[in-house]
Amino acid sequence: MTRWMTQVGWRHLVAVLGVVFAIIPLLFVLSAALNPLGTLSSTELLPTGASTENFSKLFGSTGFPYWFVNSVVIAGVAASASVFLSALAAYAFSRRRFAGRRVGLMSLLLIQMFPQFLAVVAIFLMFSTITDLWPAFGFNTWWGMIFLYLGGALGVNTWLMKGFYDTIPKELDESAYVDGATHSQIFFKILLPLIAPILAVTGLLAFIGTINEFLIANVFLTEGTSKTLAVGLYGLIAGSRDTNFGMFCAGTLLTAIPTVGVFMYLQRYIVEGLSAGAVKG
Repeated sequence: MTRWMTQVGWRHLVAVLGVVFAIIPLLFVLSAALNPLGTLSSTELLPTGASTENFSKLFGSTGFPYWFVNSVVIAGVAASASVFLSALAAYAFSRRRFAGRRVGLMSLLLIQMFPQFLAVVAIFLMFSTITDLWPAFGFNTWWGMIFLYLGGALGVNTWLMKGFYDTIPKELDESAYVDGATHSQIFFKILLPLIAPILAVTGLLAFIGTINEFLIANVFLTEGTSKTLAVGLYGLIAGSRDTNFGMFCAGTLLTAIPTVGVFMYLQRYIVEGLSAGAVKG
C-alpha cells in the first residue's frame, strides 16, 4: 500500500484535488443561478432550494437576448474573418519570397507585444469620425466591432499558420501547378484542407477571445440593445453586486453555451492540430 501511494497514489490525489478545485466555482455559480432570492449574501455552495426565477427575470427584465445574439454574431464573424486573413498572410510568408518578408514577420510579432487597449484613444477618435460619416460602421454596430476585432490576433495566428504551412512540402504546390492548377486553386483546394487542424485551433482561440472581451467593448458599446454579453452582464452588478447576483450567474451559465458548442464542433480538428508533429511516422 505504501509503495502504491508513493508511486501512483499521490498522482490520483493531485488529480482529485484539481477536479475539486475546478468544480467548486462552477457549483457556486450554479447554486447562485438557482437561488430563489437571487442575492450574493443568500447564496450557498449547495442550494437549499431551486428556482428558475433568475432565468425568467434575466430574459424578461434585461436585454440578454440582444446581448447573446450580438456576442455570437460579432465573435463568429470576427473569428472567421481573422482566421481567413491570417491564412492568406501565412501563405504569402511561407510560400513566397519578396522584399521585406523577414521584416514583416518580425513586425507582426513585435506589434503583438503591445495590447490593443493602448491605442483605444486613437481608435475612439477614429470611430467618432467614422460614426458621423458611415453610421453603419461606427459606435454600437456589429460591423464596427467586427472591424475593430479583426486585427486582434492576426499576428499570432499568422505565425502559427506559417509554421504549419512550412511542414507541407512545396513539391505538392509545384506538382499541382504543373498539372494546370492556379494559385487560388492550390490555396483553396489543396493547402487549406491540409491545414484544417490549425484553422480550427486558431478559430476557437479567436472566438473565445472575442466573446469574452470586455474593455474595448465597454468603451464602444453604450446602447442597451447593442451591448455584448460581457458588457451587459457587467452592468447587472456594476451598481449593486448583491442584488442581481443570481441573474448574473444565470447569464454566465448561458454565456458558456456558444463556446462549448464551438469547441464540441471543432473538437476533432483541435485534437489533430495540437498533436500534429508529436508522433513520428
